[in-house]
Amino acid sequence: MKFDKTLFVLALGVFGITTTEFGVIGILPELASVFNVSIDKAGWLLSAFAIIVAVFGPLMVWLLSSYDRKKLLILSLVIFAVSNVLSSLATNFTFLLIVRMLPAFFHPVYWSIALAVAVENTAPNQSSKAVSTIFSGLTIATVLGVPLATLLVDVLNWQSSFLLSALLNIISLIGLIGLLPPIKASDKKEEYSKKTILRKPILWLNILLAFCIITAMYSTYGYMADFLKSVSRMNGKEVSIMLFFFGITGIIGNRMVGKYMSSKPFETTFIFLVALIGVHFLLLVFGSYFVPIIVIVGIWGLIHTGGFLISNVSVASSVPEAQEFVNSIFTSCGNLAVTAGATIGGFWIVHFGIQQIVWSSILLLGLSLVILLVKKVLRWK
Repeated sequence: MKFDKTLFVLALGVFGITTTEFGVIGILPELASVFNVSIDKAGWLLSAFAIIVAVFGPLMVWLLSSYDRKKLLILSLVIFAVSNVLSSLATNFTFLLIVRMLPAFFHPVYWSIALAVAVENTAPNQSSKAVSTIFSGLTIATVLGVPLATLLVDVLNWQSSFLLSALLNIISLIGLIGLLPPIKASDKKEEYSKKTILRKPILWLNILLAFCIITAMYSTYGYMADFLKSVSRMNGKEVSIMLFFFGITGIIGNRMVGKYMSSKPFETTFIFLVALIGVHFLLLVFGSYFVPIIVIVGIWGLIHTGGFLISNVSVASSVPEAQEFVNSIFTSCGNLAVTAGATIGGFWIVHFGIQQIVWSSILLLGLSLVILLVKKVLRWK
């Protein structure tokens, strides 16, 4: 029960930082309009954050690995809260972009510690369930944080969305301070002296698979609000409800993946990829119809949310003896993939139109399926 409490407190922090990172997804059209920039340029509010994480993730984890891990978690949330307050005060796009990048340096620190603690304190056959609890913070951010940020823009203003993220960071911070037990620093010398870690072919193949999966996910999802407004012709309140519905079904999907990923990793990943390809085809065909898109969004959320968990378990299982370092690599990979997804999605919108954006995801998911089958042929887990 004590460890269960630790997992849920760590997930609360993930909820706070994920709302900060992805809360802009639902308000990109509004921010593009307010600051007089194109929608693909506004997408850099998401991708610039991710670039910082991708470039500096492993380095930050390595530099700070000898410090008290609870204090690092608290410091990370403080920086996230301050950044959101500054974002609400932005008067131009450049300033907003810069202050959005500040907490990105500590994003991988929080994620790596949380995921490592989950795996280190769980039996091997239960590790994916523990990780799924941590990822539930991401899912709940999708359920509450992103749609609330979108709704506040429609009801109040765009500044209130960033203030909401700051409030969530503060609530998470209070939870960490009051409920999280001390977490000793990792053994830096032991963990990072293994020169063979980065020489494992299975690690790089799983990183490539994770990169393709997450890029595919965010190529379309990163512009979900714009798709629903432009193609499905929904207003701001309807879009926020759809984002909420997307996240609600995602909670179920996340738990399902956590249940089966440890025992049946190949089958779970294969079904996920095929199902997500199918959903994107449905978006292409029925995206402009109001009632069908409601059903499709629910199915989309059910499937989509498991992608991060599947990717993390695949990468982390490559090097079980160095969880914190490998999780920092995964965090960098995941955020680089988010950047790639936002960039590809923006490019697709500019050159082919918002309705055709799903093809970018379909092609990348097809590539992911090929990589998974290569792993199967090579008998790599």
